[in-house]
Amino acid sequence: MTRDYSQFLPTGAQTPEPAKRAMLDILGWQPFFAQQLDLETLTQTPPVRVVEVHRNGLQVRGADLEALVPPGPEATVGDWLLYDAELPTRSVVLERKSLFKRRAAGHDRSIQMIAANVDTAFVVTSCNNDFNVARLERFLALAFEAEVAPVIVLTKADLCEDPTPFVAEAQKISARVPVVLLNAKSEEPAQKLADWCAPGQTIAFLGTSGVGKSTLVNALFGSEQAETGAIREDDSRGRHTTTSRQLHFTDSGLAILDTPGMRELQLAEAGDGVADLFADVVEIATQCKFRDCAHESEPGCAVRAAIAEGTLEAERFERWRKLEAEERHNTASLAEKRAYDKNFGKMVKSVTKAHKGRKGRR
Repeated sequence: MTRDYSQFLPTGAQTPEPAKRAMLDILGWQPFFAQQLDLETLTQTPPVRVVEVHRNGLQVRGADLEALVPPGPEATVGDWLLYDAELPTRSVVLERKSLFKRRAAGHDRSIQMIAANVDTAFVVTSCNNDFNVARLERFLALAFEAEVAPVIVLTKADLCEDPTPFVAEAQKISARVPVVLLNAKSEEPAQKLADWCAPGQTIAFLGTSGVGKSTLVNALFGSEQAETGAIREDDSRGRHTTTSRQLHFTDSGLAILDTPGMRELQLAEAGDGVADLFADVVEIATQCKFRDCAHESEPGCAVRAAIAEGTLEAERFERWRKLEAEERHNTASLAEKRAYDKNFGKMVKSVTKAHKGRKGRR
């Protein structure tokens, strides 16, 4: 059933022809983006969505065009651009509903954008040796910071004698996060994930390699859209079968993002996400006698009291403390680099200006 498209257009705009309307519908155009436009802007620079990022530019798709935008706009997969046909590098990135980002892997002190405008994040892990609570918490904090609704998806239930302990551990992480157990190679994904896969929605699968993300993508399509691979028996790990972030679109109008497995996920500028995930620990910490309590041996420490009473697990507290410290360190490190780059830029401009002044006096 086709939706009323008029609500997705700025005031005064005419409804596009059915083919264009259907295409924008499938691409995930929503009122949030439409309200940023006026009729003149829509006519001169039509909206297009970034469906894949390459070294040589952004692959974009719109109602009636597909193009490669050369490097220029700071955008990532899922972004919406106002496409400038005369000068594509001048295309404007629309305000985002959500943004996944992390500290770039390695020693580079910079932020890497992962995906934008995602509605639901399926954090995928397996009922085997890959299952790791601390790793799940990282992905969930990332989702909370991005203001994306997360869902934990436990796969390979058919290969596990008793998945109950895995479900129980996942459910303990946060009362705000649903947990879904399924066999990715059956009809269960389409059935059990249906509530989050309505037309016009954008979903993303996050997790390490070999947990079944690409298999889930194929299950929702009902066909082979993404390459899959087997896992190693010794450590339950898989090889990278997805090598780039790419949006796939179903005929019903669901946008699906498959991502490469992320072995390293360093959080930065995600303090709110960590606090949201560990809201119970943060609440207890606010009851400590001293505001700067280190939760070691200080008198009146509410955290230590809760651990002693059994109302807070010591392991959960330690994971919170570790993740919070890492996030604060990475955020401070990025701030230092930005300040250095800014000061260095000012110095270069000053030297260049002085050099031009001396040259002009000759």
